[in-house]
Amino acid sequence: MTDPDPNVIKQILSELRDTNKERRRTAVMKLGMLGGDEAVRTLIMIIGNSYEDLIVRGRAALMLGKLGDTRAVEPLIRALDTPGFQTTLNAVQALGMLGDPRAIQPLKRFLNTDHEKYREAAQEALTKLGYTAGNDDEIEPERIPIRRRDF
Repeated sequence: MTDPDPNVIKQILSELRDTNKERRRTAVMKLGMLGGDEAVRTLIMIIGNSYEDLIVRGRAALMLGKLGDTRAVEPLIRALDTPGFQTTLNAVQALGMLGDPRAIQPLKRFLNTDHEKYREAAQEALTKLGYTAGNDDEIEPERIPIRRRDF
């Protein structure tokens, strides 16, 4: 795959600085579809920006999963604790797509959440990572809440 046109990347990066969050949301998706090193680095920066719109951050997590660059694993693990619903869900799914075993431990805590979508996404991600629950003594039998402020 060839690197994207630098002028196109420059235009999208300009859109990411727009004050209109809808433009930034669209720009993140464009950046993820183009791919390349600059896209990965920028998307990693976006998911770590606690001042950014949560939907922009969620879409950045989604695109990082699709791009498949394992440099995103640690930032995505940190994004698991982002407030809101979509960023966390997209980070869980993206970690499954990346296929890096470093994500197994952080994802296991979502198996016991009382939030069904998180549980399902974590199970699917862990399956992609080759993890199967069953004889794992670290998982508590009762359901634990994850960031109740999300609901």
